[in-house]
Amino acid sequence: MSNTVISVENLSKTYRLGVIGTGTFFGDLNRWWARKLGKPDPYAKIGEVDHGNRFGETIRALDNVSFALQQGEALGIIGRNGAGKSTLLKILSRVTAPTSGEVKVKGRIASLLEVGTGFHPELTGRENIYLNGAILGMSRAEVNRKLDEIVDFSGVEKFIDTPVKRYSSGMYVRLAFAVAAHLEPEILVVDEVLAVGDAEFQKKCLGKMSDVASGGRTVLFVSHNLAAVSNLCQTAILMDKGRILHSGETEGVVFKYMNLNKDANSFTADLRNVQISGEPKFTSINVLNSRREPVDAVFSGESMSVELGYASTRTNPLGQVSASAIFSNELGENVICCWSDLVSFNFKNLPSSGKLICEIPKLPLLPGRYHISFNLVVDKRTTDKLHQGIAINVIEGRFFPTGKIPPRKLGMFYVEHDWKYHE
Repeated sequence: MSNTVISVENLSKTYRLGVIGTGTFFGDLNRWWARKLGKPDPYAKIGEVDHGNRFGETIRALDNVSFALQQGEALGIIGRNGAGKSTLLKILSRVTAPTSGEVKVKGRIASLLEVGTGFHPELTGRENIYLNGAILGMSRAEVNRKLDEIVDFSGVEKFIDTPVKRYSSGMYVRLAFAVAAHLEPEILVVDEVLAVGDAEFQKKCLGKMSDVASGGRTVLFVSHNLAAVSNLCQTAILMDKGRILHSGETEGVVFKYMNLNKDANSFTADLRNVQISGEPKFTSINVLNSRREPVDAVFSGESMSVELGYASTRTNPLGQVSASAIFSNELGENVICCWSDLVSFNFKNLPSSGKLICEIPKLPLLPGRYHISFNLVVDKRTTDKLHQGIAINVIEGRFFPTGKIPPRKLGMFYVEHDWKYHE
C-alpha cells in the first residue's frame, strides 16, 4: 500500500484580470456595450483607472506543478511573494479549485491559511473549536477530550467565551493554530500566518508542528523564515512565478533560494577598498559553504571556509606568511578572530601566488549580518589589508543536536558543550 498522502499532477491555476462583473445583468450589459463602442467603463469611479483594457487578460498563478508527499513527511514551500505558494495551499485545502490538473489527498486536512479563515466571527472561541472539529469530521466527545489542551496552548482561556470578532490578530492566530494542530488531522497545512504571533508563540508552534510530523502525520509549511523551514522540514520545494524551480533536501533548496538571480561576482569581495597594496596582495576573497559553493549566507552550525587568493610580482618564494579573517557584528564589534598563527600553522616558502583557505568546521555565530576583515602578513610586515571586505548573513541553523537555540539575550555566539549526570 502506498504511503503517498498528497499527489499533485500538472496543477495549474489561471485568474482573469480586471473587473469580472457588476453584480447585475443590466450593469454587465451596459459595460459590454460601452466596451464594444470603445468607450470607458461607465461604472468606474472618478479618478480610477479604466480596467476595461484588461478584458481577456489572464495571469497564471500556478503553472504545471507536480509533486508527491509521503505520510509523516514535513515539506517546506519557499519562494518570493507572488510565487504561487498560497494559491497552491488554497487548492490543496479545497478553498479554491484548480483550472487544470489533478490533486489527490488521502486523509483529513487542517488548514491555517490566513487570519480569519475557518472561524465564524459571531461565534465564541469555544464554539469555533467545536465548529472546526465538526468540519474535520470529529464527534463532540472527541473535541471534548482535546478542549482543555487547545485552550491551554492558545493562551486565550480568559476570552474563550468571547466572540472571536473581538479578538486581536495575535489572539485569533493563537487559537486558530491550537485548533488546527490539536484536532488530530492527518495533514496539517500552515501558511505564513504565524508571523502575526510573538517570538515565543512562534517557537511553540514550530515545536508543535515538529511533534505532529514526528507522530506520523504530514505537514506542509509555507514561510519566509528560512531557519524555521530548515529546522522543521526534511524536504522543500522552491517556487517562482507559479513553477517549481527546485525540490529536494531542505538545505540545498534553501541555498538555491538565497542565491536566486545572483551571479558569481556578487559573492566576491570588492578589492578596490584595500588599505595597503604591497607584495603579495589579495587577488580574490570568497566565502564557501559546506558544499564548496560561493555564498553570501550560511547557516549557524554549518561548516564554511574563507578562500583568500594572493599574488606577487616576485618570482622567488615568500618567507613567513600569516593571514587572518576577523568577523564583526552590525555594531562593529569584533566577535571572532581566525588567525593562522593561533593554530600554529606556519606558511613558509610559499609560491608567489596561490590560495590560503581558512576552514571553520561549525560556525558558532548567532543569526544576523556580519562583516569580515582580512589581513595578509609576510615576514611580520602587513602587505595587504581589507577592512570589512565581505558581508555574510548567518541564518539560524541546527547547531545543537536538539535543534533548539538559546535566547539571543543569553549570549553572543554558540558554544559546543555537553551535560552528564553522575551519582
